[in-house]
Amino acid sequence: MDAELFPRARAEIAPGAVHVPDWLDPVRQRELLRACREWARPPAGLRTVRTPGGGTMTARQVCLGLHWYPYAYARTVVDGDGSPVKPFPDWLGELGRRAVTDALGAGAATEAAYDVALINYYDSDARMGMHRDADEKADAPVVSLSLGDTCVFRFGNTETRARPYTDVELRSGDLFVFGGPSRLAHHGVPRVHAGTAPPELGLTGRLNITLRVSGL
Repeated sequence: MDAELFPRARAEIAPGAVHVPDWLDPVRQRELLRACREWARPPAGLRTVRTPGGGTMTARQVCLGLHWYPYAYARTVVDGDGSPVKPFPDWLGELGRRAVTDALGAGAATEAAYDVALINYYDSDARMGMHRDADEKADAPVVSLSLGDTCVFRFGNTETRARPYTDVELRSGDLFVFGGPSRLAHHGVPRVHAGTAPPELGLTGRLNITLRVSGL
C-alpha cells in the first residue's frame, strides 16, 4: 500500500523531541529559501567549516546572530573572512518560538529570545556526524527546519554517539524540535537522498536551518 495515501503524523521520537511533518507550507518554504540565499552571499557568507583536527565538514554553513566555529561562538567569522556575522532577524525568532509551541506545547516556550541560527547546506554527498549542540549557555529547545532534499536524521541519546538511536526521515517543510531531557542528545545526518526536493522549490540539495538560544 502506498504510504503517500496517508498524511505523515506528528511523532515524539524521544522525551522532548518531536517531529512535525509539513510544518512549513510551500509558500513559507520559498520565502525561507529566498532568505537563505541572501544570507549565503558574502561577506560572512556560506563557508566550509574546518575542524580542530584539520579536517573539513562536508556540509557548508552560514551563521546569523553569532558565528559558530568548533567549538565556540564569536561576533565575527573568525575562521573565514573575518567579517561581522549577519544579524538574526526578529521574524526568525518568532518562527522559532511558534515552532516550539506547536511541537512541545505552550508550556515549553522559553522566555529567552532565539538569537542564533546555523544554516547548513548539504549536497548529495554531504553528511553530518553524531554530535551534541552543547556550546550554548541556555537550555532552550533547538528548532530544526528542513528545505529541499529528504534526509535521514539520526536522533540518539545523551550519553554516547552509538545506539540507541532512531532514524527519522525529514522532508522539505518538516520541523524537528528537541529540548528538555533530549536537549543534549547526539544527532546527525548519515544520508541525503538526492533529487527528492519539491521541484517547485527550485533547490538542489538540502538546507537545514537550526535555531538556538545562545545564552551568551
